[in-house]
This record gives sequence, C-alpha cells and structure tokens, in this order.
Amino acid sequence: MDADAYIRKLRYRAGHRGTREADAMIGGFFESYHHEWNADDFVWFERLLEEQDVDIMAWALGTALPPEDFLGPMMERLCRLDFIKLPAGLKAQY
Repeated sequence: MDADAYIRKLRYRAGHRGTREADAMIGGFFESYHHEWNADDFVWFERLLEEQDVDIMAWALGTALPPEDFLGPMMERLCRLDFIKLPAGLKAQY
C-alpha cells in the first residue's frame, strides 16, 4: 500500500469510530500528530485502533490505566487532549 493510501485508511479509521466523542478524540489525535510519527508510532496507533473506544477514551481521560504495552510517549501525548477541537455549537454551558 502506498503512503497516501495508508494515511487515508488510518485517517478514516481514526475519525469514523461511531461516536462524536471518539471521533474527536482519536481522529483529532491522528490529525494533530501523525505528520510527526515514525514507523513505530504508526504501529502503536494501528494497535490502538483495534481497541474499544470506551477503553481508549478512559485511558486518555485518566479514568483507567492503559495496558503496559500502550504506555510511553504516544499515550502521554494522547492523554494531554490538547488536540480536541469542538464545533462552535458544542461548547459546555455552565
């Protein structure tokens, strides 16, 4: 598979998870950082995409500990959540 097709495949899988929250979290992470990743980071991300969204979101939010093989710089970056951009109409109202 050529590089462009590979990126398109990952972009689709990351941004079409089934819920807006997962799309924003996982898709936003991919869009913000994939251009900086090396081959090992892409392998890590592909493994992450095989996990359940509720688990990924819990790990990123810090409400559950990720499995040991997901620990490291990629998970630390995911947990920052500094890449999520909500549409204008979805801002929290307190």
